[in-house]
Amino acid sequence: MGQTAFMKPGNPCLPEPGPDCVVSARSLVKHYKNSDRPALNDFSLEVREGEFFGLLGPNGAGKTTAISILTGLFPADSGSVRIRGMSFQEKEHEIKRILGLVPQDIGLYDTLTARENLNFFGKLCGISGRKLGERIQQGLEFARLTEHARHPVATFSTGMKRRLNLAVGLLNEPQLLVLDEPCVGIDAQSRHLIHEQLKEINRQGTTILYTTHYIEEAQELCSRIGIIDNGRLVEQGSPVALLQQSGRGNLEELFLHLTGKELRDT
Repeated sequence: MGQTAFMKPGNPCLPEPGPDCVVSARSLVKHYKNSDRPALNDFSLEVREGEFFGLLGPNGAGKTTAISILTGLFPADSGSVRIRGMSFQEKEHEIKRILGLVPQDIGLYDTLTARENLNFFGKLCGISGRKLGERIQQGLEFARLTEHARHPVATFSTGMKRRLNLAVGLLNEPQLLVLDEPCVGIDAQSRHLIHEQLKEINRQGTTILYTTHYIEEAQELCSRIGIIDNGRLVEQGSPVALLQQSGRGNLEELFLHLTGKELRDT
């Protein structure tokens, strides 16, 4: 196969999610020790089949905490999460078979080569034999790293690492791909490539949940966005609909109206 083959606030009275709901989070609350406010505070969210959903918020708004709970990395203090109607408590193995996660922190081993990283993580996903070899080759092509397959990741630029990080998240051909700020700190060329690849993956049917604090990213990529601040989802809808409803001139103006203009140096 070629490269394309890789390719309102919380409310306890919300209705039951429909059959096309891939992600359903209800009234999530999360406190961290030594923090005077919750990281998530009655956070609710639904992502539907085939959506490219952007979770947009300033630094410290709760995006990474939300993603960590939605992907089962750790539990909420209260509230519920269901992925295609399944809970992590009951169906963790089944959920992980259909879920791909690309974390904000690059999760690669610097001493291993690109190929060795893909081989290692592929085996963790339960892939083996000829299928694993095919997925590794597709991942290298997807990341544009075929010529660097035998080079240690320690020698890679940040853009190369980000592309390989994404390829790792796609090894199991996920139905739901979750990305936490995957374009932080990379060059414009790598960002453009990742954006185009994600749009193609979404066109092929993969549901995508994408966190960012870059407004232009959300406007370019996402069919629907949710704006999170202080651990709550304060607004959601398509970019066009949100601007029409709010009367704001652009998405940045709406974002600053909802989240404020104070600096978020956290």
